[in-house]
Amino acid sequence: MKTLTRRATLAAIGGALATPYLVRSARAGTSVNVGALRFVSHAPSFIALERGYFQEAGLDVSFDFFEAAQPMAVAIASGDTDYAMTAISGGLISLADKGVAKVIGGALTEEKGIPGQKILASNAAYEAGLTSPADLDGKTFGMTQAGSSFHYMGARIAAAENAQLKFKPLQKTGAVIGAIKSGQIDAWSIVPHIAKPLADAGAVKIIGEVADYIPDYQVTTVFTSAKIASEEGDQTRAFLAALSRGADDFNAALVDKTASEDEQEAIVALLAAHVYPDRALEDARAPIVDGAMRINAGMSLNRASIVDQLEWFKAENLVKADIAYETLVDESYVEARS
Repeated sequence: MKTLTRRATLAAIGGALATPYLVRSARAGTSVNVGALRFVSHAPSFIALERGYFQEAGLDVSFDFFEAAQPMAVAIASGDTDYAMTAISGGLISLADKGVAKVIGGALTEEKGIPGQKILASNAAYEAGLTSPADLDGKTFGMTQAGSSFHYMGARIAAAENAQLKFKPLQKTGAVIGAIKSGQIDAWSIVPHIAKPLADAGAVKIIGEVADYIPDYQVTTVFTSAKIASEEGDQTRAFLAALSRGADDFNAALVDKTASEDEQEAIVALLAAHVYPDRALEDARAPIVDGAMRINAGMSLNRASIVDQLEWFKAENLVKADIAYETLVDESYVEARS
């Protein structure tokens, strides 16, 4: 039997299920570049594009793809990218302090009862005794850059276990994956759509859950340039509203599973087109379904989590000690909850 590519399957399923959601704008779309990673956590933007939510909002969206959070923040500050959704990093905080970037919403979150980010051990480290986070003392922990979310997570986990870690910056997520598979690093933490397939393939071992160490963690946020946040209010509200519709579809289909089976399948196929563009749908389905974590309704912000992250970056001397929460975050666009 012929194996359908992911795009062919999306065309077949999407023709029946996704097209009714496409509403064409009566006005010309404003061109907007959106920064993204090929992660399930970026589902709201992919859904909003494919189902016409951006177009209905008067936005002509194209994606700029990245492999780490900090380069995305730089692209926002330079004006090359208009909006993005990724983890808070030291680079983003420093750019906010310079008056060129602003967090305007929340996205991926750790929620009790929903499988979230995993703590991984390399097979070599596991065989040598790293079978739980309690065994992390003296181990090497992978990250993209100093001041990345991986740095924050590793430090929080280590502090809870009274462990000392050696952090190894490897610049790109793909490089960290290669390093843990080959045993060049001992441990890492990452979203489930990456962690579970690695573990299922026998390439790594899952030894813990990030949520056990950082409950209610606001994993990713929506951000833009300070200029856009202050001068393009209508455009920004339209963008967030479209993004929120995408988040609602995602949560209903793959987190709460209140949507029909046909709708769930349509969302999986749609996401496969962006997250795994070179895989057949049958190969992409499991990591997408297993990797579903909550996206905040209305793109709301968890203020307490962002404050905790900001204070950690300050304590580690990764950003200036006098940066205020209000310098980083503009709460005028979405609900902020403590």
